[in-house]
Amino acid sequence: MPEGHVIHRLARELRTHFADTTPEVSSPQGRFAAQASLIDGHRLVGAQAFGKHLFVEFDSPTPERIVYIHLGLIGKLHFEPLAETKGQIRLRIAGEDVAANLRGPQWCRLITEEDQGVAVGKLGEDPLRADADPERVRAKVARSNRSIGSLLMDQHLLAGVGNIFRAETLFRLGISPFMPGRELGERFDAVWEDLTGLMAYGVDHGRIDTVRPEHTPEAMGRPPRKDDHGGEVYVYRRAGMPCHVCGTPILEKVMEGRNLFWCPTCQPEP
Repeated sequence: MPEGHVIHRLARELRTHFADTTPEVSSPQGRFAAQASLIDGHRLVGAQAFGKHLFVEFDSPTPERIVYIHLGLIGKLHFEPLAETKGQIRLRIAGEDVAANLRGPQWCRLITEEDQGVAVGKLGEDPLRADADPERVRAKVARSNRSIGSLLMDQHLLAGVGNIFRAETLFRLGISPFMPGRELGERFDAVWEDLTGLMAYGVDHGRIDTVRPEHTPEAMGRPPRKDDHGGEVYVYRRAGMPCHVCGTPILEKVMEGRNLFWCPTCQPEP
């Protein structure tokens, strides 16, 4: 599932291509055709992300004027030439020279502003949003007996943080994923700052790179990482491989249905 930086990047591209224009909105697949007809030809006011949730607003006079998208595990939103029509396109937003084609989302709905408020109200704080309040997260973490590895994946607590950012931030700060949240203390500030920086880099560059300059392939004389997710990382999906810092094999364990990766030497258990 795409992490939050991907959704923020998509929102930025939508604004770049279509903000304050009146694009053609359709559903070539047909499943969103009735909803698309309500906003077709109306001005696209803006697009914004809250965690892994994308909202695209139009100035349609109908109450239902916000397209609510969640990509889920297989959904894709691609910006393609107008002539590209391959695949089952649930939603198509077409301008003068480019179209945003949505395929295979977990959901694509037309909702009201009130509906958006309800959906956003269920989410935690998004480190990529200027209006995020880290103090709300700090207070909940400080009271929790759950492990920090579990807390960082809770979308009701931290919206947009996924498995890669969870694993990499904890490694970079030398924090065991098994540490109870209540023991994190002042290190919360470092966790929030690191997440914010790594995720913002992901928005700008379209990939996740978490290794410091001294641990890049060039600096270490090692081959670059080859993985579908791309980017250079310390522990994510590197089980059994030597840690870039200490050489200890990276460990892997399932935590609440998701694969957790960590270095037992650099991240000693409390």
